Amino acid sequence: MEALRDIAAMEPEAALAKLNSAPTGLTEAEAGERLRTIGPNAIHTHHFTIFGLLLRQLKNPILILLAVAAAIAGSLGDAGNASVIAVILTLSVGLGLSTEYRAERASADLQTRNTHRATVVRAGSARMIDVTQLVPGDLVQLSLGAVIPADLRLTSVADLECDESILTGESLPVAKAAGVLPASADELSNCALMGTVVRSGSGIGVVVRTGGATEFGQIAQSLSTNVPETDFQRGLRRFSLFLLWVAVGQAVLIVGVNWALGKNLIENVLFALAIAVGMTPQLLPAVVSTALALGSRQLAKNGVLVKRLVSIEDLGDLDVLLTDKTGTLTAGAVAFESAVDFGAGGTQANTTEQASATQYGINNTLRLGLLATDADYAVAAGNTAGLNPLDAALWSTEVATSAAKQGFPKRLDAIAFDHERRIASALIVAADGPLLVSKGSPEDIMSRCQNVSEAQQNALTELYNQGKRVVAVASKSMPASSATITPADENGLTLTGLLSFADPAKPDVQDSLTQLAELGIDVKIATGDSAEVAVTVCKQVGIEVAGVLTGRQLDDLSDAELAGQVGDTTIFARVSPEQKARILRALRASGKAVGFLGDGVNDAIALHDADVGISVDSATDVAKDAADVVLLEKDLGVLATGVRQGRRVFSNTMKYVLMGTSSDFGNNISAAIGSMILPFLPMAPSQLLLQALLYDSSQLAIPTDRVDAEQTARPSHWRIAFIGRFMIVFGLASSIFDFATFGLMAFGFHAKVNEFQTGWFVESLATATLIVFAIRTRRVPFLRSRPSLQLIASVLSVVAIGVIITYLPLGGVIGFTALPAPFFLALVAMIVIYLVIVEVAKKVMFGWGTSRSKRLAKVAGGQLMGGATSGLVPSSNPRSHGHRVHRRAAKFVAAGKPKR
Repeated sequence: MEALRDIAAMEPEAALAKLNSAPTGLTEAEAGERLRTIGPNAIHTHHFTIFGLLLRQLKNPILILLAVAAAIAGSLGDAGNASVIAVILTLSVGLGLSTEYRAERASADLQTRNTHRATVVRAGSARMIDVTQLVPGDLVQLSLGAVIPADLRLTSVADLECDESILTGESLPVAKAAGVLPASADELSNCALMGTVVRSGSGIGVVVRTGGATEFGQIAQSLSTNVPETDFQRGLRRFSLFLLWVAVGQAVLIVGVNWALGKNLIENVLFALAIAVGMTPQLLPAVVSTALALGSRQLAKNGVLVKRLVSIEDLGDLDVLLTDKTGTLTAGAVAFESAVDFGAGGTQANTTEQASATQYGINNTLRLGLLATDADYAVAAGNTAGLNPLDAALWSTEVATSAAKQGFPKRLDAIAFDHERRIASALIVAADGPLLVSKGSPEDIMSRCQNVSEAQQNALTELYNQGKRVVAVASKSMPASSATITPADENGLTLTGLLSFADPAKPDVQDSLTQLAELGIDVKIATGDSAEVAVTVCKQVGIEVAGVLTGRQLDDLSDAELAGQVGDTTIFARVSPEQKARILRALRASGKAVGFLGDGVNDAIALHDADVGISVDSATDVAKDAADVVLLEKDLGVLATGVRQGRRVFSNTMKYVLMGTSSDFGNNISAAIGSMILPFLPMAPSQLLLQALLYDSSQLAIPTDRVDAEQTARPSHWRIAFIGRFMIVFGLASSIFDFATFGLMAFGFHAKVNEFQTGWFVESLATATLIVFAIRTRRVPFLRSRPSLQLIASVLSVVAIGVIITYLPLGGVIGFTALPAPFFLALVAMIVIYLVIVEVAKKVMFGWGTSRSKRLAKVAGGQLMGGATSGLVPSSNPRSHGHRVHRRAAKFVAAGKPKR
């Protein structure tokens, strides 16, 4: 900070000289040389190595448990089991490593597509470059909504204010100046710091520090060492640890009981370790990573870019979507339509642009509307690309072309538009002296006007009822000595007229809204436009308006009162950025997962505070930086596709969880009891571990599986209680057939130890893997719900491999022996009976869950939140403040570029 403070204590010219720069900026050669020396303006790049991923695999507690088991077996002289465990450990690490590598590649690809640009002056010319190319000495132009891309010493400003809440926590914007910083100053008022946002005005600054050398960079780098978990990650971690503790408990119990029964302690320790490993979801991280990686690639093909892979599940979690109407419900192609000119006497005359192109004077509403704009007149007349949509539409008219030919009056001063005042003003030289011209929202302009007539108010109401966007124009004469203006001068105005703009509804928006409704997502509108216009547009697109609240009404409500009304309100009109965030907090307080779709600088706060911030590729940098998900097209249909994909990822993850817990639990119950009642172990430790590896490998194809429509109809959340219930019911069903196999081998085939262990190995592997076809759907398998070809091939291949191994020399090393042919006939019969019983149990269990949900819904007033998703009944999902703070902090960590 000292170096920046030293620069801040210099005059702008001296600061430029200190940085070996000039008012015309650096040359391309100078910038290139500094970039090679200093490096890119990046806080943290998405970098990974094979070695780093390998270390991450070896930190897995489950794999550590395998290594311990191998070491114990080797130290006890059991070379066979030690070798088998070592092979299984190697295969597990290899599978996890390859999957993690693919996921990291997918994440890196996402980051390369998430770019940000800044306007830099080099060799006297302004141009857009990627922010990573900025170097000390570069001159950067700042405008409303820009994210400061580096630490800058401001050299010139025009009503510049920056939101520095990301660094200071203060919500109010900070005014900036270009003068010398006094020695006693506590704040760097003549500097703009990386990550902060331009809330009003404009300016130019010279880059002093970049990347990790900035204050923001230092904070972000500290956060990157410990990126906070999302709800989905936290659920995975807790679930894995829960199973691990259950497995350890089972192992201790087995060792204790068998030791008490006088059985071989060493043999039972190894057996118990194998049981513990078998109970843990060894490849759960790999399955999740695969599902997320596949999901990200599919989403990218459909125009949805997720900034972090785990955001996919958060997207599928949505209950409520809060969005603006412009560009979402409407086409976003704003076009100037007409002007209502009230004239000096307040009389109304509708003026089209063609009629007025040659016959308006300085008091004409259209001409004044052009003059009250942020941009330089000559620039705006030739290029509307940098203007807001309403100004761009106005400057694209024939009126603007004609006015440009005639020339514009001199502008003495201007106040840029901001989202608090909702007004832009200019002080121009008119024939009778200085004239203040103001343009903005009708409500804000009219509140500053004198003698607004009923006829004028009726004219505004009529335009609103037609669904038009309206801008009011007002003016007043200023003293002859006036050379500057302040917001305090925007009073005592005379209403000159109204400008109306058309923004028609999107032709396919009703279909998109229907898709969201089918997904159980409630759409609410938060707009800066008037309530009347928002209601009209909602009716046009088929949204039933349950209630309307304006920004002024929101201010009169306490947090508790707002929470009571927000659920029944469809439209929030004339709301400020802070009010949007307050609405989100009220929705989240009720347990809803809330998404916010926005693309402007005024949406940044709400995007940060939403459970899922959603922006679009054409949005301002601050909006894209604050978002979790970026849509390549502002289309609710694209968003619906993203939600389905998020729920598909979660659904397939749950398939693995339910499969793994039920099969492993049943298998371990059978093994534990068998070890106690049989004179030998029902399966050798190496055989148990091999079975666990084969089983998990068969499930790696689950992320490719098809998902039934009802599984994406409602959001679902982690429910350990349901998983436990599922584990017990289907685990015990599996154990019944294990014991049937025990009886068959002991009494039917009078099997010896090796035959007994081989027979149970084959039966257990077959039932544990084939059950996926029943558990993956609530429907009748294959007939009404077809699994993916990859899953079919994976499961059948693993069963075949398991059988073949028993006939190979490797099988003999592990303790397998060939089984008689009649065993396989009995096995087929048992599998068929087992799958039938599973179908019956599935109907009973899911039917009980549905009935219970209906009873709860009836008690709650008839509103059932949720449906069928992989056997999970959706539950409430509390959103704690602490989680939100950590999730916001995670967004600040840049991945190749500075981010807000």
